[in-house]
Amino acid sequence: MRLRYSPIYSSLLSNLSSSFKQTSLLCNPKAKIFLLRSQTKRTIMSAVNFEKPRQVIKKVLANSQEEGVGANVRRSIGRPELRNLDPFLLLDEFEVSAPAGFPDHPHRGFETVTYMLHGSFTHQDFAGHKGTIGTGDVQWMTAGRGIVHSEMPAGEGIQKGLQLWINLSSKDKMIEPRYQELQSKDISQAEKDGVEVRIIAGEAFGVQSPVYTRTPTMYMDFTVKPGAKLQQPISENWNSFVYILEGEGVFGSEDSSPAASHYCLVLSPGDGLNVWNKSAKPLRFVLVGGQPLNEPVVQHGPFVMNTRAEIQKTMEDYYFGRNGFEMAKQWNSQK
Repeated sequence: MRLRYSPIYSSLLSNLSSSFKQTSLLCNPKAKIFLLRSQTKRTIMSAVNFEKPRQVIKKVLANSQEEGVGANVRRSIGRPELRNLDPFLLLDEFEVSAPAGFPDHPHRGFETVTYMLHGSFTHQDFAGHKGTIGTGDVQWMTAGRGIVHSEMPAGEGIQKGLQLWINLSSKDKMIEPRYQELQSKDISQAEKDGVEVRIIAGEAFGVQSPVYTRTPTMYMDFTVKPGAKLQQPISENWNSFVYILEGEGVFGSEDSSPAASHYCLVLSPGDGLNVWNKSAKPLRFVLVGGQPLNEPVVQHGPFVMNTRAEIQKTMEDYYFGRNGFEMAKQWNSQK
């Protein structure tokens, strides 16, 4: 959903304005929308022994920075210390109060996953899709060949959430846009030995999410009670990371130093992750993993392709209003 309004994005718009002449626009096919309703909550008791437990190989503190119009984000993936983690391109923890937000902007070549932690955000795009997601809701947007949209806070006070960018393979970059939207009450849940999990994508404790991941992905929101331990399997050939939302925990090895909120922990290869909460307060974090695409990544602001030539063509398509951007210059979001 949300675009980072970084200097590279501002440069993109400037370059487009100076490099191309305006042209008339055609119509854009409407994006497909899928509302997912498949809630499960179970209590499961079982032990897991990993042959190759994952360890923390890198820690990145997500420092606050300005993005969009008057908004603040804590970026971990996508900053100089961690440019990307195939297939993941960006992870932002955002805190936004009106009138700040993320007005009209384009995307091509990847997916955005917006998970609201508190408050609500309204999304609308040039294909006529409009809606509001609230606390605990998820929007999984496949930008594919092209989307222009806006994301703005819908309530009073600070609206908080996470946005993850997931790359698409070269064969999927020009597919039609689509949405998967999951309300909080419909997110699969499970409990085990003092650990609660909300399963946004993938499987945990034998419970699966209904979300379809074109780039194979797991995305879990764990809460670990004081004194509890988590053991979560992860596909061995996938890249994975942890982002800590609240509290502090020990990840990988029991004798490791605790990590606290706003840290992104990159994990080594392995078949699973061990986590301990040795503190007196609950530990909340997201665990995300994905199958690497092993393809070249060429990114220019909101556009992510495989070659510079494809980026140049994307810029032309956006400016001239073609190949997915037919309504780009005819549409403005409603205030």
